[in-house]
Amino acid sequence: MNIDLRSDTVTVPTPGMREAMHHAVVGDDVYKEDETVNRLEERVAAMFGKKRALFFPSGTMANQAGIKLHTRPGEALICDKYGHVHNYEGGGIAFNSGVTTTLVDGHQGMFTAAQAEAAIHPPDFYHSPKTSLITAENTTNKGGGSCWNVDELKAIRAVCEKHQLGYHLDGARLWNALVATGESPETFGHMFDTISVCLSKGLGCPVGSILVGDEAIMEDAIRVRKVLGGGMRQIGILAAAGMYALDHHLERLAEDHQKASDIASVLQSCAYVKNIVPVQTNIVIFEVNADLDANRLVNQLAENNIRISGMGEGKFRIVTHLDYTDDKHEIVLKTLKTIHS
Repeated sequence: MNIDLRSDTVTVPTPGMREAMHHAVVGDDVYKEDETVNRLEERVAAMFGKKRALFFPSGTMANQAGIKLHTRPGEALICDKYGHVHNYEGGGIAFNSGVTTTLVDGHQGMFTAAQAEAAIHPPDFYHSPKTSLITAENTTNKGGGSCWNVDELKAIRAVCEKHQLGYHLDGARLWNALVATGESPETFGHMFDTISVCLSKGLGCPVGSILVGDEAIMEDAIRVRKVLGGGMRQIGILAAAGMYALDHHLERLAEDHQKASDIASVLQSCAYVKNIVPVQTNIVIFEVNADLDANRLVNQLAENNIRISGMGEGKFRIVTHLDYTDDKHEIVLKTLKTIHS
């Protein structure tokens, strides 16, 4: 039995999802004639109370398009030092938009409104790049799946309005945050100018992310997607997977969160564990003691067909997901208890 906990991107479509994909009505999406894609975009836009949405082949492309819509070359955006847009998108901020990043030293990938405001370059000081955008990530990947406090996000929104800055949310795992906190999509749609949400992580789709935004900012989104090579044709088969996931896989994210909490509880009792980031959703990040060889840990887990992600410096990541069954869960909990240095 293969147990892959490296990411929630490793899932495969369920039989029901495959059936929905098989029967999808398709058309040429470059001409905006794919009926299923159009319905998915309209549905997700309405969920967040936004006017426009656009399907992208990846979360990275959706984020990069959002950044480009808000900025001009030579400007700067603000994000946390753990931010996915800075760490895991191949330098796309510089490559695609010619923009620099001003990093904030937040907590578990989250920063305060005061920190955000302090990071803004003085607009009349032409020696530094002009700040034009603030980005947040919810949940935070490197921050262990942590969820932002909505009041803090609202305070940052006020900073954006005060300084006339754009506000973008990397919501790759926003679905997890919504389920964990009980907040509504409309709350986030009201705060942010643009939001990217991923379909191929917790929701279990094979491909796809959606960028939503207000009418004016989204006007050029399809042009930017074209420039980035994201124009696709009969992709209703992918959009059908997204429609199915929203109907069947959203509320069940709570099951992934509970399994992650169970894993964290077991790790707390293990002598080889030095530290665990508090678990809120489906990501467990833990650090092992210096006397435990990291390769030994990976090898002992591999002997039981369990795969996790190494993050360097003795840190590891476990991500629960749709394909992580109860039977697999019991094996993982039992195995973690048997690890020794």
